[in-house]
Amino acid sequence: MRITVEREQLFDRLQVVGRVASTRSAIQALSGVQMVVAGSLCELRATDMEVSLRVPMKAEIEREGEVVLPARLLVDVVRSLPSAPVSLELRSAEQDVELICGRATFHIRTLRAEDFPPFPDPDPDTEIAVPTKAFVATALKVAGSASRDETRPVLTGVLVSAAERELRMVATDSYRLSLKETVLDRPLAKSFEVNVPARALQELARLAAQSDEEQLRIGVRGSQILFILGGVVLSSRLLEGQFPNYRQLLPESFEHELRLDSRELGEVVRRISQLAQKNAPLRLSFTPGELTISAQTPDVGEARESLPVPFQGEPFEIGFNPDFLRSGIEAVEGGEMVLKLISPLRPGMIESVDEGRFVYLVMPIRLNV
Repeated sequence: MRITVEREQLFDRLQVVGRVASTRSAIQALSGVQMVVAGSLCELRATDMEVSLRVPMKAEIEREGEVVLPARLLVDVVRSLPSAPVSLELRSAEQDVELICGRATFHIRTLRAEDFPPFPDPDPDTEIAVPTKAFVATALKVAGSASRDETRPVLTGVLVSAAERELRMVATDSYRLSLKETVLDRPLAKSFEVNVPARALQELARLAAQSDEEQLRIGVRGSQILFILGGVVLSSRLLEGQFPNYRQLLPESFEHELRLDSRELGEVVRRISQLAQKNAPLRLSFTPGELTISAQTPDVGEARESLPVPFQGEPFEIGFNPDFLRSGIEAVEGGEMVLKLISPLRPGMIESVDEGRFVYLVMPIRLNV
Protein backbone atom coordinates (compact mmCIF):
# COMPACT_ATOMS: atom_id res chain seq x y z
CA MET A 1 0.00 0.00 0.00
CA ARG A 2 1.26 3.44 -0.89
CA ILE A 3 -0.78 6.67 -0.98
CA THR A 4 -0.29 10.43 -0.81
CA VAL A 5 -2.86 12.61 0.91
CA GLU A 6 -3.12 16.22 2.04
CA ARG A 7 -2.28 16.58 5.72
CA GLU A 8 -5.46 18.57 6.54
CA GLN A 9 -7.75 15.95 5.05
CA LEU A 10 -5.91 13.07 6.71
CA PHE A 11 -6.07 14.79 10.09
CA ASP A 12 -9.76 15.65 9.69
CA ARG A 13 -10.71 12.08 8.76
CA LEU A 14 -8.57 10.57 11.52
CA GLN A 15 -10.24 12.75 14.14
CA VAL A 16 -13.66 11.60 12.98
CA VAL A 17 -12.95 7.90 12.78
CA GLY A 18 -10.64 7.84 15.79
CA ARG A 19 -13.54 8.59 18.17
CA VAL A 20 -14.89 5.11 17.53
CA ALA A 21 -11.65 3.19 18.11
CA SER A 22 -11.73 1.16 21.33
CA THR A 23 -9.76 2.33 24.35
CA ARG A 24 -10.55 -0.64 26.61
CA SER A 25 -10.48 -3.82 24.53
CA ALA A 26 -7.92 -6.56 25.15
CA ILE A 27 -7.70 -6.93 21.36
CA GLN A 28 -4.99 -4.46 20.41
CA ALA A 29 -6.18 -4.11 16.82
CA LEU A 30 -9.45 -2.55 18.03
CA SER A 31 -7.48 0.44 19.32
CA GLY A 32 -6.35 1.07 15.77
CA VAL A 33 -7.53 2.64 12.54
CA GLN A 34 -7.70 0.42 9.48
CA MET A 35 -6.68 2.02 6.21
CA VAL A 36 -8.16 0.24 3.18
CA VAL A 37 -6.96 1.09 -0.33
CA ALA A 38 -8.66 -0.79 -3.18
CA GLY A 39 -9.10 0.41 -6.75
CA SER A 40 -9.97 4.10 -6.54
CA LEU A 41 -11.23 3.76 -2.96
CA CYS A 42 -9.34 4.93 0.09
CA GLU A 43 -11.17 4.46 3.37
CA LEU A 44 -10.46 4.77 7.10
CA ARG A 45 -12.23 2.40 9.48
CA ALA A 46 -12.52 1.98 13.25
CA THR A 47 -14.66 -0.08 15.62
CA ASP A 48 -15.08 -1.04 19.25
CA MET A 49 -17.28 -4.03 18.26
CA GLU A 50 -20.44 -2.13 19.22
CA VAL A 51 -20.15 0.88 16.91
CA SER A 52 -18.21 0.88 13.63
CA LEU A 53 -17.37 3.74 11.31
CA ARG A 54 -15.97 3.91 7.80
CA VAL A 55 -15.01 7.25 6.27
CA PRO A 56 -13.81 7.84 2.67
CA MET A 57 -10.70 9.89 1.99
CA LYS A 58 -9.35 11.42 -1.21
CA ALA A 59 -5.81 10.29 -1.96
CA GLU A 60 -3.37 9.66 -4.77
CA ILE A 61 -3.18 5.89 -4.89
CA GLU A 62 0.05 4.31 -6.07
CA ARG A 63 -0.40 0.83 -4.63
CA GLU A 64 -3.38 -0.99 -3.08
CA GLY A 65 -3.42 -2.70 0.28
CA GLU A 66 -4.66 -2.39 3.84
CA VAL A 67 -3.09 -1.84 7.21
CA VAL A 68 -4.06 -1.22 10.85
CA LEU A 69 -2.22 1.52 12.77
CA PRO A 70 -2.55 2.73 16.39
CA ALA A 71 -5.30 5.36 16.30
CA ARG A 72 -4.15 7.66 19.09
CA LEU A 73 -0.51 7.69 17.98
CA LEU A 74 -1.44 8.29 14.35
CA VAL A 75 -3.68 11.22 15.26
CA ASP A 76 -0.95 12.78 17.40
CA VAL A 77 1.68 12.33 14.69
CA VAL A 78 -0.46 13.82 11.93
CA ARG A 79 -1.52 16.70 14.20
CA SER A 80 2.15 17.65 14.58
CA LEU A 81 2.92 17.64 10.85
CA PRO A 82 3.28 20.77 8.71
CA SER A 83 0.69 21.66 6.08
CA ALA A 84 2.05 19.54 3.22
CA PRO A 85 1.29 16.30 1.36
CA VAL A 86 1.72 13.16 3.47
CA SER A 87 3.06 9.94 1.99
CA LEU A 88 2.17 6.62 3.65
CA GLU A 89 3.74 3.35 2.52
CA LEU A 90 3.33 -0.10 4.03
CA ARG A 91 6.67 -1.87 4.48
CA SER A 92 5.61 -5.49 4.97
CA ALA A 93 9.06 -6.82 5.78
CA GLU A 94 9.56 -4.26 8.55
CA GLN A 95 5.91 -4.57 9.72
CA ASP A 96 5.53 -0.81 9.75
CA VAL A 97 4.26 2.14 7.74
CA GLU A 98 6.65 4.80 6.59
CA LEU A 99 5.08 8.24 6.87
CA ILE A 100 6.85 11.15 5.17
CA CYS A 101 5.80 14.81 5.30
CA GLY A 102 8.28 17.47 4.25
CA ARG A 103 11.57 16.60 5.92
CA ALA A 104 9.91 14.52 8.66
CA THR A 105 9.91 10.73 8.49
CA PHE A 106 8.12 8.36 10.87
CA HIS A 107 8.06 4.57 10.99
CA ILE A 108 4.94 3.36 12.81
CA ARG A 109 4.57 -0.31 13.69
CA THR A 110 1.41 -1.95 12.41
CA LEU A 111 -1.17 -3.87 14.45
CA ARG A 112 -2.38 -7.38 13.59
CA ALA A 113 -4.67 -6.88 10.59
CA GLU A 114 -6.20 -10.37 11.01
CA ASP A 115 -7.64 -9.29 14.40
CA PHE A 116 -9.55 -6.42 12.86
CA PRO A 117 -13.18 -7.50 12.18
CA PRO A 118 -14.89 -7.28 8.77
CA PHE A 119 -17.41 -4.46 8.29
CA PRO A 120 -20.98 -4.90 6.98
CA ASP A 121 -21.50 -3.47 3.49
CA PRO A 122 -24.50 -1.26 2.65
CA ASP A 123 -27.26 -2.92 0.64
CA PRO A 124 -29.49 -0.41 -1.21
CA ASP A 125 -32.24 -3.03 -1.56
CA THR A 126 -32.76 -3.18 2.22
CA GLU A 127 -32.46 0.54 2.99
CA ILE A 128 -34.94 3.33 3.52
CA ALA A 129 -34.29 7.07 3.25
CA VAL A 130 -35.35 9.56 5.93
CA PRO A 131 -34.66 13.30 6.22
CA THR A 132 -31.36 13.65 8.07
CA LYS A 133 -32.37 16.67 10.15
CA ALA A 134 -35.66 15.13 11.29
CA PHE A 135 -34.05 11.85 12.31
CA VAL A 136 -31.13 13.44 14.17
CA ALA A 137 -33.29 16.05 15.91
CA THR A 138 -35.61 13.31 17.14
CA ALA A 139 -32.70 11.23 18.41
CA LEU A 140 -31.11 14.12 20.28
CA LYS A 141 -34.37 14.83 22.09
CA VAL A 142 -34.34 11.46 23.84
CA ALA A 143 -30.79 10.05 23.83
CA GLY A 144 -29.87 11.83 27.07
CA SER A 145 -32.45 9.78 28.97
CA ALA A 146 -30.85 6.45 28.07
CA SER A 147 -29.12 4.66 30.92
CA ARG A 148 -25.34 4.54 31.28
CA ASP A 149 -25.54 1.45 33.49
CA GLU A 150 -24.04 -1.43 31.50
CA THR A 151 -25.59 -3.99 33.88
CA ARG A 152 -28.94 -3.26 32.18
CA PRO A 153 -27.86 -3.00 28.55
CA VAL A 154 -31.40 -2.84 27.14
CA LEU A 155 -31.84 0.55 28.83
CA THR A 156 -28.65 1.98 27.29
CA GLY A 157 -30.43 2.17 23.96
CA VAL A 158 -33.10 4.20 22.21
CA LEU A 159 -36.17 2.41 20.88
CA VAL A 160 -36.45 3.66 17.30
CA SER A 161 -39.74 3.08 15.48
CA ALA A 162 -40.41 4.14 11.92
CA ALA A 163 -43.61 3.47 10.02
CA GLU A 164 -45.62 5.31 7.37
CA ARG A 165 -45.06 9.02 8.08
CA GLU A 166 -44.21 8.70 11.78
CA LEU A 167 -40.84 8.54 13.48
CA ARG A 168 -40.92 7.71 17.20
CA MET A 169 -38.03 7.37 19.63
CA VAL A 170 -38.10 6.45 23.33
CA ALA A 171 -35.38 6.21 25.98
CA THR A 172 -35.45 5.59 29.72
CA ASP A 173 -33.05 4.91 32.56
CA SER A 174 -35.94 3.93 34.89
CA TYR A 175 -35.77 7.32 36.65
CA ARG A 176 -36.96 9.34 33.65
CA LEU A 177 -38.39 8.66 30.22
CA SER A 178 -38.27 10.70 27.01
CA LEU A 179 -40.57 10.17 24.04
CA LYS A 180 -40.45 12.15 20.80
CA GLU A 181 -42.75 11.73 17.82
CA THR A 182 -41.98 13.38 14.50
CA VAL A 183 -44.31 13.48 11.50
CA LEU A 184 -42.47 13.13 8.18
CA ASP A 185 -43.41 14.89 4.97
CA ARG A 186 -43.45 11.64 3.02
CA PRO A 187 -44.32 8.06 3.96
CA LEU A 188 -41.44 5.62 4.43
CA ALA A 189 -40.95 2.70 2.06
CA LYS A 190 -40.49 0.24 4.95
CA SER A 191 -41.10 0.11 8.67
CA PHE A 192 -38.94 -1.12 11.54
CA GLU A 193 -38.59 -1.01 15.33
CA VAL A 194 -35.16 -1.57 16.87
CA ASN A 195 -33.22 -0.74 20.03
CA VAL A 196 -30.15 1.26 19.00
CA PRO A 197 -27.33 2.11 21.45
CA ALA A 198 -27.67 5.78 22.41
CA ARG A 199 -23.94 6.19 21.81
CA ALA A 200 -24.38 5.26 18.15
CA LEU A 201 -27.11 7.88 17.68
CA GLN A 202 -24.99 10.54 19.39
CA GLU A 203 -22.10 9.70 17.07
CA LEU A 204 -24.49 9.91 14.11
CA ALA A 205 -25.52 13.40 15.26
CA ARG A 206 -21.87 14.50 15.24
CA LEU A 207 -21.41 13.13 11.73
CA ALA A 208 -24.60 14.81 10.50
CA ALA A 209 -23.42 18.15 11.88
CA GLN A 210 -20.39 17.92 9.58
CA SER A 211 -22.37 16.76 6.54
CA ASP A 212 -24.66 18.53 4.08
CA GLU A 213 -26.47 15.31 3.13
CA GLU A 214 -30.23 15.92 3.29
CA GLN A 215 -31.14 12.23 3.19
CA LEU A 216 -30.01 9.59 5.66
CA ARG A 217 -30.16 6.00 4.43
CA ILE A 218 -30.90 3.35 7.05
CA GLY A 219 -30.56 -0.39 6.68
CA VAL A 220 -31.51 -3.00 9.31
CA ARG A 221 -29.88 -6.36 8.73
CA GLY A 222 -30.16 -9.03 11.40
CA SER A 223 -28.49 -7.74 14.56
CA GLN A 224 -27.00 -4.67 12.83
CA ILE A 225 -28.21 -1.25 11.77
CA LEU A 226 -26.39 0.86 9.18
CA PHE A 227 -26.60 4.63 8.79
CA ILE A 228 -25.26 5.96 5.47
CA LEU A 229 -24.51 9.67 4.99
CA GLY A 230 -23.03 10.09 1.55
CA GLY A 231 -19.84 8.01 1.63
CA VAL A 232 -19.74 7.76 5.44
CA VAL A 233 -21.12 4.52 6.93
CA LEU A 234 -21.87 4.18 10.65
CA SER A 235 -22.96 0.74 11.77
CA SER A 236 -23.99 -0.49 15.18
CA ARG A 237 -25.09 -3.70 16.77
CA LEU A 238 -28.68 -3.69 18.00
CA LEU A 239 -29.45 -4.26 21.66
CA GLU A 240 -31.19 -7.50 22.56
CA GLY A 241 -33.86 -7.94 25.19
CA GLN A 242 -37.34 -6.59 25.84
CA PHE A 243 -37.55 -2.81 25.97
CA PRO A 244 -39.94 -1.64 28.74
CA ASN A 245 -43.57 -1.12 27.75
CA TYR A 246 -43.34 2.66 27.92
CA ARG A 247 -47.03 3.14 27.15
CA GLN A 248 -47.93 1.57 30.50
CA LEU A 249 -45.60 3.97 32.27
CA LEU A 250 -47.37 7.10 31.02
CA PRO A 251 -50.24 8.10 33.37
CA GLU A 252 -53.61 8.51 31.68
CA SER A 253 -54.75 11.44 33.82
CA PHE A 254 -53.30 14.13 36.07
CA GLU A 255 -54.58 16.28 38.93
CA HIS A 256 -52.85 19.44 37.69
CA GLU A 257 -51.87 20.64 34.21
CA LEU A 258 -49.96 23.92 34.24
CA ARG A 259 -49.07 25.81 31.08
CA LEU A 260 -45.70 27.49 31.70
CA ASP A 261 -42.97 29.42 29.91
CA SER A 262 -40.14 26.90 29.64
CA ARG A 263 -37.46 29.60 29.40
CA GLU A 264 -38.55 31.33 32.60
CA LEU A 265 -38.95 28.07 34.50
CA GLY A 266 -35.64 26.76 33.17
CA GLU A 267 -33.75 29.86 34.30
CA VAL A 268 -35.15 29.58 37.84
CA VAL A 269 -34.36 25.86 38.00
CA ARG A 270 -30.79 26.45 36.82
CA ARG A 271 -30.23 29.19 39.41
CA ILE A 272 -31.64 27.33 42.38
CA SER A 273 -30.02 24.01 41.38
CA GLN A 274 -26.63 25.50 42.24
CA LEU A 275 -27.50 24.98 45.90
CA ALA A 276 -28.82 21.44 45.36
CA GLN A 277 -25.55 19.56 45.88
CA LYS A 278 -24.59 16.18 47.34
CA ASN A 279 -27.78 14.53 46.02
CA ALA A 280 -30.02 17.19 47.56
CA PRO A 281 -33.42 17.42 45.81
CA LEU A 282 -34.97 20.43 44.16
CA ARG A 283 -38.21 21.28 45.97
CA LEU A 284 -41.23 22.57 44.06
CA SER A 285 -43.86 24.00 46.41
CA PHE A 286 -47.23 24.84 44.86
CA THR A 287 -49.77 27.20 46.36
CA PRO A 288 -52.68 28.92 44.57
CA GLY A 289 -51.14 31.17 41.89
CA GLU A 290 -47.51 30.57 42.90
CA LEU A 291 -44.64 28.11 42.58
CA THR A 292 -41.63 28.33 44.92
CA ILE A 293 -38.52 26.44 43.89
CA SER A 294 -35.96 25.84 46.64
CA ALA A 295 -32.87 23.83 47.47
CA GLN A 296 -30.85 23.29 50.61
CA THR A 297 -27.52 21.53 51.11
CA PRO A 298 -26.08 21.23 54.64
CA ASP A 299 -22.76 23.07 55.06
CA VAL A 300 -23.24 24.70 51.63
CA GLY A 301 -26.32 26.92 51.78
CA GLU A 302 -29.85 27.30 50.51
CA ALA A 303 -31.79 29.20 47.86
CA ARG A 304 -35.37 29.85 46.86
CA GLU A 305 -37.25 31.73 44.17
CA SER A 306 -40.94 32.15 43.39
CA LEU A 307 -42.80 32.70 40.15
CA PRO A 308 -46.49 33.04 39.28
CA VAL A 309 -48.18 29.91 37.91
CA PRO A 310 -51.81 29.02 37.14
CA PHE A 311 -52.05 26.55 40.05
CA GLN A 312 -55.31 25.98 41.88
CA GLY A 313 -56.17 23.56 44.63
CA GLU A 314 -54.65 22.32 47.87
CA PRO A 315 -50.97 23.23 48.34
CA PHE A 316 -48.47 20.44 47.88
CA GLU A 317 -44.74 19.94 47.58
CA ILE A 318 -42.80 17.60 45.29
CA GLY A 319 -39.07 16.96 44.90
CA PHE A 320 -37.03 16.13 41.81
CA ASN A 321 -33.46 15.38 40.90
CA PRO A 322 -32.31 18.85 39.72
CA ASP A 323 -30.35 17.56 36.73
CA PHE A 324 -33.21 15.38 35.54
CA LEU A 325 -35.77 18.17 35.86
CA ARG A 326 -33.51 20.66 34.09
CA SER A 327 -32.88 18.24 31.22
CA GLY A 328 -36.59 17.83 30.62
CA ILE A 329 -37.27 21.55 30.61
CA GLU A 330 -34.32 22.33 28.33
CA ALA A 331 -35.40 19.62 25.88
CA VAL A 332 -38.51 21.68 25.10
CA GLU A 333 -36.14 24.30 23.62
CA GLY A 334 -38.05 27.40 24.61
CA GLY A 335 -41.67 28.34 24.17
CA GLU A 336 -44.55 27.00 26.21
CA MET A 337 -44.67 23.66 27.98
CA VAL A 338 -47.23 21.84 30.07
CA LEU A 339 -46.22 20.55 33.51
CA LYS A 340 -48.50 17.71 34.57
CA LEU A 341 -48.63 16.50 38.18
CA ILE A 342 -50.60 13.94 40.17
CA SER A 343 -49.17 13.84 43.70
CA PRO A 344 -45.84 14.18 45.56
CA LEU A 345 -45.10 10.47 45.09
CA ARG A 346 -46.21 10.01 41.48
CA PRO A 347 -44.17 10.90 38.36
CA GLY A 348 -44.36 14.38 36.88
CA MET A 349 -44.60 14.96 33.16
CA ILE A 350 -43.32 17.71 30.89
CA GLU A 351 -44.99 17.99 27.51
CA SER A 352 -44.20 20.33 24.63
CA VAL A 353 -46.79 22.67 23.15
CA ASP A 354 -45.26 24.28 20.05
CA GLU A 355 -43.57 21.29 18.41
CA GLY A 356 -44.29 17.69 17.46
CA ARG A 357 -45.19 15.60 20.48
CA PHE A 358 -42.44 15.48 23.10
CA VAL A 359 -43.05 13.86 26.48
CA TYR A 360 -40.66 13.73 29.42
CA LEU A 361 -41.63 11.66 32.48
CA VAL A 362 -39.54 12.05 35.64
CA MET A 363 -39.77 10.20 38.95
CA PRO A 364 -40.01 12.31 42.12
CA ILE A 365 -37.74 12.15 45.15
CA ARG A 366 -39.36 11.53 48.53
CA LEU A 367 -38.90 14.66 50.63
CA ASN A 368 -38.08 14.80 54.31
CA VAL A 369 -40.31 17.21 56.17
